[in-house]
Amino acid sequence: MTSTLPRLVLPEGHDARIVAAARRLLDEAVAHPVLLGAPDAIGAAASEAGVSIDGLETIDPEHSALLAGLAERYAAGRPNPNPGVARRLLRRPLPFGGMLLQTGKVDAMLAGAAHPTARVIEAGLMTVGLAPGIATPSSFIVMVVPHFDGGGERSFVYADCAVNADPDADMLADIAIASAESCRRVLGEIPRVAMLSFSTHGSASHPHIDKVTRALAIVRAREPGLAVDGELQADAALAPRVAARKLRDAGEVAGRANVLIFPDLDAGNIAYKLTQYMAGARAIGPVLQGFSKPLSDLSRGASVEDVVAAARVLLGRGPARAQPRSPIGT
Repeated sequence: MTSTLPRLVLPEGHDARIVAAARRLLDEAVAHPVLLGAPDAIGAAASEAGVSIDGLETIDPEHSALLAGLAERYAAGRPNPNPGVARRLLRRPLPFGGMLLQTGKVDAMLAGAAHPTARVIEAGLMTVGLAPGIATPSSFIVMVVPHFDGGGERSFVYADCAVNADPDADMLADIAIASAESCRRVLGEIPRVAMLSFSTHGSASHPHIDKVTRALAIVRAREPGLAVDGELQADAALAPRVAARKLRDAGEVAGRANVLIFPDLDAGNIAYKLTQYMAGARAIGPVLQGFSKPLSDLSRGASVEDVVAAARVLLGRGPARAQPRSPIGT
């Protein structure tokens, strides 16, 4: 019987964490994993992880019957087609996985446990490309806050926390629009996007604030139906009582934001780690966004639990609560 689970390609089948995560994703009916790598390397990783690969689909890019067809498809989309060069390129797992995604043979790709973010982004750009209207690949992190503002658990999209160090106004607008779509897909919520700054609606004046307000204007022009506001300080974005004090009309976003757009990577990275360690929040990601198909990065320090959580988010299966698991190899 053909599996109805979404197909997730994992190009780093030689990594024990990836094989252990693939086992869990299949056993927990989250995804149908497709592991890429040489059979002996995948087998060694499974032995290290202490798991069976029974039922797991594996593909060796170097010897796959799919290689010629994928290379021909890849070459056809290049300015100077060269099938020989394409075949050599696609023997590498990241581009091969990207072409599986581009051709619809899988539904999503997750990599980065053994590759730097730049290589994962490069593979995505050369195979699936960016979503229509988006010129900036970026990332988001799902922050699951256990007791938000004295209440229950709440989840937020933080962006960009990993890719763009100092985005200009156009890039920031791309990040906001991509993050709104990530919120819809991952959280299943209507996005309420806050463009963050150290000022709220003109309470201060600075070129850094001007960048945020320009980005806000671009977003509103491109996505007139999107609930977005700025510039907002974090407290005005998140706390209704603060929004009521700082703004005459809080609107749809202030005090209710579920998507937080940071003006630069300093702010985003610092904020998510403070939220994680001071509020006891769970950080899931970074997940790449802005691509035409679901594609994401992993931290090279990712645990098996991190890989499973990132896969759930990437596939729109929700940010599941962490469950205690035995370490790899036990």
